[in-house]
Amino acid sequence: MSGSDPHADQPIRTAGVAPEEADAAVVLVHGRGARADGMLQFAQEFAREGVHYVAPQAQRGTWYPNRFVAPIEQNQPHLDSALAHVGRAVDEARSGGLPPEKVVLVGFSQGACLVSDFVARDPERYGGLVLLSGGLIGEEGTDFDYAGDVDGMPFFLGVSDDDPHIPMSRAEATVEVFERLGADVRFDRYHGRGHGIFEEEIEYLGDLLSEVAGA
Repeated sequence: MSGSDPHADQPIRTAGVAPEEADAAVVLVHGRGARADGMLQFAQEFAREGVHYVAPQAQRGTWYPNRFVAPIEQNQPHLDSALAHVGRAVDEARSGGLPPEKVVLVGFSQGACLVSDFVARDPERYGGLVLLSGGLIGEEGTDFDYAGDVDGMPFFLGVSDDDPHIPMSRAEATVEVFERLGADVRFDRYHGRGHGIFEEEIEYLGDLLSEVAGA
């Protein structure tokens, strides 16, 4: 492990069919203090046949040390290292030859923040971007001036109005950015549910995966 690249030697777990046999792939990014294997277990709740599942592991279970609304420099070098590790997971998802539009990116909590930044910084038309209680990374007042075109990519963000970790204002700002980038946005605001993954989101994931794998 390098001090400047703390996630460099962390594993990438996989499940489902082999990449060269896959009709679609899902990259699943865990939250703070969690495990890649836990995300693969979560995937069983919306799994479909013919899918390759990929889950990168963070060093010590944490992608970056401070809150996602802290100044960016306070989360370095962990943040850049984490983004690079997500990139390796996407490469694994595509290692059988799948185009980006057959790859769905899913993150929960800290993982959702990470995948939102991964796509916003280098916009591409993936099969979908699903943020389960998360939003773009940066301190209050950040001008998220990302530019590019995701060409109608399905985008989902779900968050509760009493989530102690994800301010609704940041969720709204994240949705605005992806609307500007040309995503097909669904924004679910829940009431009084706290911080978690909810039944509507699992249903959405199953439907999205059926569409991406079957298209």
